[in-house]
Amino acid sequence: MPYSFGIEEEYFVVDRRTGGIRSELSKGFMASAGRSLGSHLMTELLQSQIEVATRPLESAAAARDELMRFRRTLADAGREHGVGIVAAGTHPLARPHQNRTTSARRYTEVIDQLGWVGLGSALCGLHVHVEVPEPARRADIMRRLVPFLPMLLALSTSSPFWAGFDTGLLGYRNAANDAFPRSGFPEMFASDAEYRAYVEALTRANIIPDATYIWWALRPSLHHPTLELRLTDVCTCVDDAVAIAALYRALVRHVAVHTETNATFSALARALTEENRWRAQRYGTDGTYVDVATAEAKPFRVLLNDVLALVGDEIAAFGHEAEAEHLRRIVRRGTSAHRQIEVYRALRAEGHRAALRGVTRWLMASTEAGDFVPLEPRARNETLRATLS
Repeated sequence: MPYSFGIEEEYFVVDRRTGGIRSELSKGFMASAGRSLGSHLMTELLQSQIEVATRPLESAAAARDELMRFRRTLADAGREHGVGIVAAGTHPLARPHQNRTTSARRYTEVIDQLGWVGLGSALCGLHVHVEVPEPARRADIMRRLVPFLPMLLALSTSSPFWAGFDTGLLGYRNAANDAFPRSGFPEMFASDAEYRAYVEALTRANIIPDATYIWWALRPSLHHPTLELRLTDVCTCVDDAVAIAALYRALVRHVAVHTETNATFSALARALTEENRWRAQRYGTDGTYVDVATAEAKPFRVLLNDVLALVGDEIAAFGHEAEAEHLRRIVRRGTSAHRQIEVYRALRAEGHRAALRGVTRWLMASTEAGDFVPLEPRARNETLRATLS
């Protein structure tokens, strides 16, 4: 089936007892997990992070099964080595000075170029690849997908805390990521030729070795005939990740087939979309957004329903009806960011740092379960410890 898709999730590697960041990646843990996951498990820029990647997939059920298998495998290996994993856009307590670079030439070069920005990049994302049957059209499709990106970000928010602080944002990861060069929305290239000319100019000037050093929210893959969504926070709940991937897949197919969709995407429309991106990282699914086509203000749930109606044929063609309904459930029950804030408030009487440690332990338990672990309003940190035992 055309428009196959793949999902990548980045996780924090934490101390299983405390939930605190591990600045040095356990070789025993990686070897144990690697025996089962093979090439699906990878290191990241910082030793406090790892990444998993599915194979190319045709169904949401297959995506769900693979992600749950990855998490179960990592949890089992982690129990042997005192390690846990956390799926959140930011770690509530991690600070830049704790991070150590993974010893690979690419990573040391990146840190050399980026300095403190690179060491402060303890940020975990959800990346979704969708196959484009005509790869030469990817730049045009990428440009016309940009107005939909803030919605995908809002549905994924999982980063309200950063370096021990309540940021006031639901998706702080996106704000921190803007410190990187070649980040944010892709440039408004109308053709593949324009995009390639941009990459070639940067490589000729020895600014980047290749296109993988372009870290846009959405980019053509260098090694696969796909468009890669990179804007979204990693999701604590597996069903959230699969539903977001399903919507993105439907959007790629819709824009590819319906060439009139956002065909006149302009500088004005881009400016309005940038405003929506800010609102997504600040307010998430609670916010009001500008409908770029009409310039009307709309609550998020209305905008989501409009987009789901727009891609209704694609959702039906892919069999993603359950995932579309789950997106509406995300709006009703909140994202990981909402739940983290609830856990923090339930534990705040114990002190700020104790409450954040409780959030981190809740994240670890929920990540490994693949869904939000319940927490009663008066729960104490011992409840979370018992969940992980």
